[in-house]
Amino acid sequence: MKKKEKGRVIKENWDEVSIVKKQKHLKVDRILLVIFCLLSIIAIIVMIDNIIKELRIKDAEKKEISQLEQLEAKKEAEEKRLEEEQRQKELEEQEKISKRYNPLNEEEFDKMNKIYGHSDKKRIFLTFDDGPTKSVTPYILNLLKEENVKANFFVLGMRVEQNPDLVKREFDEGHFIGNHSYSHKYSKIYESIDSLFDEYNRTNNAIKSAVQNDKYNSIVFRFPGGLAGGKYNDMKHEAAQKLKEQGIANVDWNALTKDAEGAKTKEDLMNNFIETIQNKTSIVLLMHDAADKILTYEVLPDIIKYCKENGYEFQTMFDAIGRE
Repeated sequence: MKKKEKGRVIKENWDEVSIVKKQKHLKVDRILLVIFCLLSIIAIIVMIDNIIKELRIKDAEKKEISQLEQLEAKKEAEEKRLEEEQRQKELEEQEKISKRYNPLNEEEFDKMNKIYGHSDKKRIFLTFDDGPTKSVTPYILNLLKEENVKANFFVLGMRVEQNPDLVKREFDEGHFIGNHSYSHKYSKIYESIDSLFDEYNRTNNAIKSAVQNDKYNSIVFRFPGGLAGGKYNDMKHEAAQKLKEQGIANVDWNALTKDAEGAKTKEDLMNNFIETIQNKTSIVLLMHDAADKILTYEVLPDIIKYCKENGYEFQTMFDAIGRE
């Protein structure tokens, strides 16, 4: 009996030990399961966080691309707007130029006829014949620009072809460009009406090419030697009428420095200017920018100063006929 009882006790103890061991194993398994679950949860959280980050990065990239596209679109739209504005300005300028060089009407011819008479506002038209030349014209243009003065250049076609850049500069700087024949050779120009118009047309085309604007037309012609007098008087008056029929005016002068008549010094030129303007309120001053007329440039500052001090406004032929 004692042996059986002892064996039973041992068995019970062993069972208890086994149960304890099993319970310990179960606790370990549970802890491991909890750890596994926690690690899984952490892994899922990390994975979700990474996915969110990737989505945010992609969203940011999309927004950046969208912003860049918007900026590019705005830039293109602005460029198109500026191009359109520029095109519109060019069209308006072309239209303005076209109107400037349309044939004169009767009212404008009447204004040209009054250019030598009384003017309520004192005015002077500086006019330069026989250019352009490299030895004189650039200096005159520089001075006019410095003084903010506009003038009138009656050019020779043959010299326009030699110096187109100077004619372009005259045009671009707002001066009036008139037609003074192609050759300045009286015997050739006044041989016939046809020969005069040939000289006019050749010069007109040369100017048009030089200023690079096909809207240009010579709306004012200055007869070499002037309209009146000389053995070609009748022929010149007939040509003047033919020019008028085509809307082309002609202009002479009512004051001069005599820079083409032998004046040798600045003082002589200035004295001739003052003597010939007298008390005129509308002055058309004849001067020259031919190659040997450097004295004209040298006296010009004194003439401009005199005119400013005496209240004269510098005008072009556009002002005379009332065109902008």
